[in-house]
Amino acid sequence: MGELWYGGKIYTMGEEGERAEAVFTEGNTIMAVGTYEGLYSDFSEKIDQVHDLQGKTMLPGFVDAHLHIMGHGEKLLRLDLSQMTSREEIKDALKDRSANLAKGEWLFGEGWNENQWVDKEPSIIHKKELDEIAPNNPIVLTRICRHALIANSLAIELAGIDNDTPNPQGGVIVRDDHGESTGYFLDTAQSYIQQAMPAVSQDQQKKVIEKAIKDLLAKGLVGGHTEDLNRYGTFRETYHAYLDAIDGITKKFKAHLLVQHNVLDDMLEEGLGYGEGSDYVELGAVKIFADGALGGRTAWLTEEYSDDKGNRGVAIHQTDNLIEIVKHARAHDLPVALHVIGDRAVLEVAEVLEQYPLKNGLRDRIIHGQILNKEALERLKKLNVVIDIQPTFVSSDFPWVIERVGEHRMKYAYAWKTMLDNGLHCAGGSDAPIEEVNPLLGIQAAVLRRSSIDGITYLEKEKLSTYEAVSLYTKGSAYAINQEAKRGMLKTGYTADFTILDQDIFQVDPEHIHEIGVEMTIVDGTVAYDKNSCRI
Repeated sequence: MGELWYGGKIYTMGEEGERAEAVFTEGNTIMAVGTYEGLYSDFSEKIDQVHDLQGKTMLPGFVDAHLHIMGHGEKLLRLDLSQMTSREEIKDALKDRSANLAKGEWLFGEGWNENQWVDKEPSIIHKKELDEIAPNNPIVLTRICRHALIANSLAIELAGIDNDTPNPQGGVIVRDDHGESTGYFLDTAQSYIQQAMPAVSQDQQKKVIEKAIKDLLAKGLVGGHTEDLNRYGTFRETYHAYLDAIDGITKKFKAHLLVQHNVLDDMLEEGLGYGEGSDYVELGAVKIFADGALGGRTAWLTEEYSDDKGNRGVAIHQTDNLIEIVKHARAHDLPVALHVIGDRAVLEVAEVLEQYPLKNGLRDRIIHGQILNKEALERLKKLNVVIDIQPTFVSSDFPWVIERVGEHRMKYAYAWKTMLDNGLHCAGGSDAPIEEVNPLLGIQAAVLRRSSIDGITYLEKEKLSTYEAVSLYTKGSAYAINQEAKRGMLKTGYTADFTILDQDIFQVDPEHIHEIGVEMTIVDGTVAYDKNSCRI
């Protein structure tokens, strides 16, 4: 039997402004889109349930094209530092949390960002400050970008780090003038600390995933492309934690799991490949880090940082090593998804992908692509890649990013409109927990391009229309995983994934997009979230 949805503004997203009166579904599939009278007449004998949208707005289900689902769950469960605006506020919060800890229990904080500290003292918290707060507890505070962390002396001791510990390739242990660690670890150097942290069981991972999914569904997200398979346990443990948490019976959500390159062999040993898994948990491209991040000045640039002379960032892999990783993926006909932020990293990655193209029609992914130059843009145009962009980065990175890279590089910075106009396919994501996961905030950021720090609009020519912005989270995210023929639009034969909003996002003043509420989230024809009931 089937269900008929009608009585609201139903946007198919096939073309800008394209609408339908009604949608008829059977199971997890859209069987027809058309007028209410026509569908009611054609399917009257099959209609088992009728849904009156009562003027609400139906869209294809939103999908976040780049986030860390388990990281988002951790943020919900751990001490959240992301909204704290001074080092003293953070230290006070740590004191409160540590008061209830047993001796030796780890204290984790998530999301500090010195660029938003109003005390105008953006120097990084020193390990000795953390030692004073909790000398008997290991403390790890992860920066909002997740490319840096601060650890106290006990955590450093447990990790076995001393003055002779070398910097790893693609990472930095920040030291003082005497060669002693300050507690600040950048990019791959974080692994020294992370390896000492207590293991997370498969059952604990499941609970973190369940916590995150509950929140994502309430935000109108029917799915997300995530990177978790080498952060919390073995590939097998985390993969099965996802299968247990999203069983398709008690919980429906479409999780697309990128596979970190260093667990690729684990996936292959399980006999799994791209797109395989369950109906709700599928495996994706091979994830590779090419460079760091702008916040810690480790994104790899062609020119030195404007506020750190002599520093051009770091390459996470030497070129030969990067080539071997890509070749290993290609040997199994797998696409790659490369974290790339700086323009030098874009050029490096483009050259490797040019040498080793994928020949089976699947698409590679460039994650972030924040700082380009003219050559980088031209080379990306020739590749079969999708750019995973995070519109809220504009809100949180300006104006400080101008100090990092200089005004002269702004022409190709966060250049979402330029990318689209040059024929590049883009998908929208949040990079949660680094940014807020709400897709409406991402859509608004793409349209307004306004800094949340100083309220100024930056690079106005790169603004997107509301239709273009919504497309990032619907058609764009589907295209990124070769699902554009069945997801991302409301068309016959497509999956019955819907996000229902309480206002018409295309008619609301962009200033108020963030105020729109999510009424329902439907995954494969099943109501996975309903604001007006206890169902979630």
